[in-house]
Amino acid sequence: MQQIIVPAMGESITEGTISKWIVKVGDSVKQGDVLLELETDKVNIEISAEQDGTIQEITRNEGDTVQIGEAIGSIAAGGAAPSAPAAEPAKAAPAVEAAAPAPIAPPVADADSKGGQVAASPAARKLAREKGIDLTQVQSRDPLSRVSSDDVRSHGTQPAASQAPAAPAAKAPAAPKFQSAKPYERKKMSRRRATIANRLVEAQRTAAMLTTFNEVDMTAIMDIRKRRKQSFLDKHEVGLGFMSFFTKAVVGALKEFPLLNAEIEGEDIIVKQFYDIGIAVSAKEGLVVPVVRDADRLSFAEIERSIVDLAGKARTNSLGLSDLQGGTFTITNGGTFGSLLSTPIINAPQVGILGMHKIQLRPVAIDAERSENRPMMYIALSYDHRIVDGAEAVRFLVKVKEMLEDPETLLLEG
Repeated sequence: MQQIIVPAMGESITEGTISKWIVKVGDSVKQGDVLLELETDKVNIEISAEQDGTIQEITRNEGDTVQIGEAIGSIAAGGAAPSAPAAEPAKAAPAVEAAAPAPIAPPVADADSKGGQVAASPAARKLAREKGIDLTQVQSRDPLSRVSSDDVRSHGTQPAASQAPAAPAAKAPAAPKFQSAKPYERKKMSRRRATIANRLVEAQRTAAMLTTFNEVDMTAIMDIRKRRKQSFLDKHEVGLGFMSFFTKAVVGALKEFPLLNAEIEGEDIIVKQFYDIGIAVSAKEGLVVPVVRDADRLSFAEIERSIVDLAGKARTNSLGLSDLQGGTFTITNGGTFGSLLSTPIINAPQVGILGMHKIQLRPVAIDAERSENRPMMYIALSYDHRIVDGAEAVRFLVKVKEMLEDPETLLLEG
């Protein structure tokens, strides 16, 4: 018998929700057959059979939240029928026979003596081992209960707690549920939507976030697109959009102002010397940010192809974890929906995000006596003031503006 184990899916993912079982008890399966779909904070994945056999047991239902490394069912080798019809799914994994392989240990969370798990960053786990601190005793200040290095350091400076168990805290009264005689609909947030909500709140709580604005005259870029759009499409089989220009401009500005391409880890600043640019895409279940890798090494056509490919995956819910992890800076384009101005929220742990907006004809003074209607776009840079000074952020945005208004520089600096 082989257990069906929730696989490791990347360091930042510790649990998922079973969205759909494809098989049922008694079904015959072959190695590689899809058994179930699992929804995680970032992507939906399919879990496949690792051997031929018959589904003997399913222990967790659709909608249940399961942990990485948890056993959620079993497959009997060969064509053996299940020993008994499926009973009510248990809340814990069944006992494993002596000959069965041991379940895979979770790579991210540390197990406590009661079988629970503590989600902790690698730096926090390393620090806890060095200090001999039990992570299950560390109090997390994170809204998602993840233990950070700062939590471990704080725990080390606190006096030892009394051996006597603390009296249980009184439960706060539950908030009254919405009720109305008029028609309404109540539906549960998807895991991804709930995670987006928590992370946006966390980003605003933990970062000293400010936003600076500027505007770009898009005349030169629109002229290039008008003249070269068809020949570009014929040659590269992809359209020449605005995003490749902005990606190149951002890379050029990041090279000049590297702290916008960094992140904070504890009391350290990690300045990244590569340029993996996240492009925010609106998908059915919420905003996702797939990453264009090594954008500084890509041509305009390669950037456009990458964006088209990633956006297509996002809309068909087929993005992999490798498509989403490790971005160094993010670009978001609210202008596609008509937004004239906004203050984008940082995509933590990044420290900067550029917001694009709607292109709109506005009168622009050419000199003291003349004005013209020009296609103008407001751009916004939200940044983490903990490591990026205001002057640096303003100069970064001015650099982006200058390169967009003189697109030839994108070939030299982007």
